[in-house]
Amino acid sequence: MKLCNIKTDQGIHLALVTERGIIDATAAGFGLSMDQVIAGADASKLAEIAADASLPAVEAPVYANVVGKTGNLICVGLNYKEHAMKSANMLPEYPVLFAKLAQALVPDNSEVALPPWEKTYDYEAELVIVIGKEAWGVSEEDAMDYIFGYTCGNDVSCRASQKRTSQWLPGKSMPGFGPCGPWIVTRDSFDPNDDHMIRSIVNGEVRQNAVTSDMIFSCAKIVSYASKYLRLEPGDLIYTGTPSGVAGEGKFPFLVPGDLVEVEIEGIGKLTTRMVQG
Repeated sequence: MKLCNIKTDQGIHLALVTERGIIDATAAGFGLSMDQVIAGADASKLAEIAADASLPAVEAPVYANVVGKTGNLICVGLNYKEHAMKSANMLPEYPVLFAKLAQALVPDNSEVALPPWEKTYDYEAELVIVIGKEAWGVSEEDAMDYIFGYTCGNDVSCRASQKRTSQWLPGKSMPGFGPCGPWIVTRDSFDPNDDHMIRSIVNGEVRQNAVTSDMIFSCAKIVSYASKYLRLEPGDLIYTGTPSGVAGEGKFPFLVPGDLVEVEIEGIGKLTTRMVQG
């Protein structure tokens, strides 16, 4: 199942992604929010709503953030072999964890401002884990049970400020630097260990092209390791790392205002972001 939040005149509504389009579940009488569904509330009625052919599809839906309340935005660096070797000339022994601030999270089709005092703006196509229940010290064997689903993410980065110190926060947490969406695919409908294509496309040019199974640390390993140091909560988002092909590796130019960045993951969908002058 695919779930999304959409903006309406009545506020943020939970919606379903179906073959006939986006169906407004809230308008159809479903009384729970995305956050409640992620946290384990009974969502069995959603299947009935999805199957009801009498419900109209939403015309030109405007997506909201995939979670209503922004929790922890956790990121994994250097999690694809080729990217790790080009960026750090080494493979990490443990998942490289860092965080983005809440102001970074924006939905699909957002405009992200690039401030003029920096120039080295970069894109990073990433699979994003959506945590479904509290996780603290969980084993790798049990970790998948704590995942609600997956979505697309773009770990927008400013390389110059990222590299000035060992702390990456200044290069990772400008407003809008964590686009995510447009929807969540539930865990039972997506296996990250399969060869799902993941790629970034800038102005129609494919920049990154890999498969999710190429990750050095699996989603289970990442959740288990992160839960040993961070108490994960329902709705927390974990950006799982990016493949080779980012601008910071030297082959492609950095982002500039006017660029259109698309992150596409097979089995999930496409996240679109427009870069604008900051």
